[in-house]
Amino acid sequence: MAEWGRMSMCDAERRLLANALLDISNEWFVLLSEACIPLHNFSIVYRYISRSRFSFTGSFDEDGPYGRGRYNQNMAPEVNLTNWRKGAQWFEINRKLAIDIIEDTVYYPKFEQFCRPACYVDEHYFPTMLGIQSPNLLANRSATYVDWSRGGAHPATFGKADITEQFFKKIFEGQTCIYNNQPSSLCFLFARKFAPSALDSLLNHSSIFFGF
Repeated sequence: MAEWGRMSMCDAERRLLANALLDISNEWFVLLSEACIPLHNFSIVYRYISRSRFSFTGSFDEDGPYGRGRYNQNMAPEVNLTNWRKGAQWFEINRKLAIDIIEDTVYYPKFEQFCRPACYVDEHYFPTMLGIQSPNLLANRSATYVDWSRGGAHPATFGKADITEQFFKKIFEGQTCIYNNQPSSLCFLFARKFAPSALDSLLNHSSIFFGF
């Protein structure tokens, strides 16, 4: 059973990747939750990911209690404080990075033993490991939109009342980012967290909000 904040979550993600890698035609891998929605049609999502020179995984050196404050010095020398990174659980990676994740036997034991709540391993294990091994392959941002402005341990959950044109205009037009080392206004391919109450509005107005 996958338990929030513990290594069993990363174990489940590694199993998903291992099974997906069995199909040699799979070149890119996206982890989403049941509360995520696509913001664009498949053609746009596929083109955006396949043409990117980087994988959309965050790997940030964050100061304070929720970043460096979660580091345990027992993780050295494999992971030093200067290597410690944080990122979103929801990622997109290419085949090379997926293989690196499932083959890892160096960093896994350290995180399993020394990153436990209030160190949430799903926020640190992959960002730290990939940040050490392949920082040049990371876009260092997520392609999934979340709203942390309401505070708390979890991002905002959007219900029926939130599903408006203005809401999605904020997502589509209110952000700038870097795509293949160039400024871009297309930053997010997916969004979360959406409650079941939002489903009817999303389906009934998808052509207005998303154009598909």
